[in-house]
Amino acid sequence: MSLFFVQGLNGLQFGVLLFLMAAGLTLVFGIMNFVNLAHGSLYMMGAFIAASLYNFTGSFWLATVGMIPAISLLGLIMERIALYKLYDRDHLDQVLATFGLILFFNELARTIWGSAPYYMQVPEALSGTIALFGIDYPAYRFAIIAVGLLVAALCYLLIHHTRIGMLIRAGSSNRVMVAALGVNIKLLNSMLFALGAALAGVAGLMAGPIMSVQVGMGEPVLILTMVVIVIGGIGSIRGAFLSAIIVGVVDTLGRTALPLVLREFLDRNSANAAGPALASMLIYVLMAAVLAWRPQGLFPVRNG
Repeated sequence: MSLFFVQGLNGLQFGVLLFLMAAGLTLVFGIMNFVNLAHGSLYMMGAFIAASLYNFTGSFWLATVGMIPAISLLGLIMERIALYKLYDRDHLDQVLATFGLILFFNELARTIWGSAPYYMQVPEALSGTIALFGIDYPAYRFAIIAVGLLVAALCYLLIHHTRIGMLIRAGSSNRVMVAALGVNIKLLNSMLFALGAALAGVAGLMAGPIMSVQVGMGEPVLILTMVVIVIGGIGSIRGAFLSAIIVGVVDTLGRTALPLVLREFLDRNSANAAGPALASMLIYVLMAAVLAWRPQGLFPVRNG
């Protein structure tokens, strides 16, 4: 039971990390109707920038303060130079353009930081453990969960309880009418893109100390993030949060439980090899089942 409890917490932590990615992509994809495959590259660049600042200053907090405006500025530059003319184009043009940006950022990161993994240490203040029901759990993973919950609350408040959120929701429904009413829709889109980049950067920052920071790290997590958005409902922050938790827990517990189940039918080595492979398929089976049952997602945007 202690194993499943720890893995459940790991699944929650993984789900929260996915939400940090999914929240930014939901704003850009779900609300702006823009397919940004380069969102994973912003996650990668945020991790590299944070790791560089942390290794230079020795302070995780200074790295955080420096990374967020840096990655937001990078997102703004990318949006203004390469992407803003694609808002009214079809999704295929957006996919091709942002795929090109993936290749560009991967080569840029390889040129600056090299091909070898780049490491970032867990901050000293969070390097210990926290006792919970007699089980010691890493404090840093608890910090990831706390940051994710805070970001979820702030995103909900921004979208549903502020004037900017009202304009964002109105712009997602009818951009032409909102612009006709005097709202600077280009500025609003730029703000959304910068916010999405900042959230991707925060995800990279939090993932840095528990994963190796390396070129191409954004693509695998982007695929999972897309799965989260499809399951939750495109454009729904609430759906992104709840489906990210579901995907994180299903993936983590599946990797733990399936090898144990398969040992009843296979030898230990075969079960240990087949279990993780089958577990990695679970979330895609889950997505297919959700699409068959509720094509709009489990928690679609509420209109009206």
